[in-house]
Amino acid sequence: MPDPSPPYSMSRRAGHLLFVSGQLGRDADGRFADGLVAQTRAAIGNLARELERAGASVADVVKVQVFLDDIADWSDFNEEYLRWFSDPLPARSAIGAGLPAPALVEIEAVAVLADHAAPGVEG
Repeated sequence: MPDPSPPYSMSRRAGHLLFVSGQLGRDADGRFADGLVAQTRAAIGNLARELERAGASVADVVKVQVFLDDIADWSDFNEEYLRWFSDPLPARSAIGAGLPAPALVEIEAVAVLADHAAPGVEG
């Protein structure tokens, strides 16, 4: 995924917590995937890569905030979401938000890091 434009970090560690900025459904070249399910898959894949940089995985996520361009896409979003996350599921909030086109979904997360996780992760 391309580096975000300033002024924010892709992720930021605070103690044993990692805060990951909103991930969009686009590839490493910045191209958006076609459709909500594909964008959800790409966004969570981007989230997973950012977590891996810090020595974590989606299993370490304790809170997810989801922004959907159209809240009516909730069921389709959940179907793909549950392919990545399992019990115990993270706490989660969802907001119907008018995302800038062509974004259909944005996902941010908070994860708990183990003691051995990468110490200085800051994107």
